[in-house]
Amino acid sequence: MRIDKYLWCIRLYKTRSLATEACKKGHIKIDNTATKPSKDIFGDELISVRKNQIDYKIKVIDIPPSRVGAKLVDLYRKDLTPKEAFEKTALLKYSKEYYRKKGTGRPTKKDRRDIDDYYDSPSEDG
Repeated sequence: MRIDKYLWCIRLYKTRSLATEACKKGHIKIDNTATKPSKDIFGDELISVRKNQIDYKIKVIDIPPSRVGAKLVDLYRKDLTPKEAFEKTALLKYSKEYYRKKGTGRPTKKDRRDIDDYYDSPSEDG
């Protein structure tokens, strides 16, 4: 089975064209070598997928006959992705929220004046 079709069958990508595009960009590697979307895969191969800033490690157990349901995906692949990869993305999410709350937008004119007054005010030492 082709690698792009396999990734679509095990529900790693929503469409087969997205899986093909990821292969062309070099986000998919079989045994640490970049691959084309037409590369055939067989059992016991290690696939590395870079998606959403996470490096997924997937071991091929078996080839599905067609796209399988979400509950049956684990019959055809074994997920070897370390837990630290998911924790890293959670930390990135929190670090982005630290600077400015989502949806607050630009500072208003009043906010800007308050900021300018804060920086222009004389210090207590001097």
